[in-house]
Amino acid sequence: MAKKKIRSHSITNRRARYDYELGDSWIVGIVLNGRETKALRLGHGQLKGAYVTVKDNELYLINATISGTSGASIDEHEQTQARKLLAKKNEISKLIQAKEQGNTIIPLDILKEGRYIKLRIAIGKGKKRYDKRQTIKTRETERQMKRILLSSRP
Repeated sequence: MAKKKIRSHSITNRRARYDYELGDSWIVGIVLNGRETKALRLGHGQLKGAYVTVKDNELYLINATISGTSGASIDEHEQTQARKLLAKKNEISKLIQAKEQGNTIIPLDILKEGRYIKLRIAIGKGKKRYDKRQTIKTRETERQMKRILLSSRP
């Protein structure tokens, strides 16, 4: 009997690279129940506005939305509940030090490769408004350069 492949939908926090200057990143585990796992495998999740906090030397994912599917419904108050993250002690201590220095821990994307569902987190420092404008300018100049190179080809 052939295994049924579930089509992988990527769940990313697209706003993170725009709003934050990102540093080191780690891949950590996430504690989920069966309904949440099924929903994430089908791509019914959102990291917009989500962040990671430290409480009692443990990491928690706050504000991430996991909406239910037709087969496994999730109550509204459970959709955005805090979810515990699993990491090694030395990784947690590095993240706590970064947090104490005024940085933020941002979830970047949910990885669904293989058997486990993992979360990629990174240390970020918030950008100012003028930094965001600079990011937009560089992106636009890169696009224009690509257009010029593509149009000049014979």
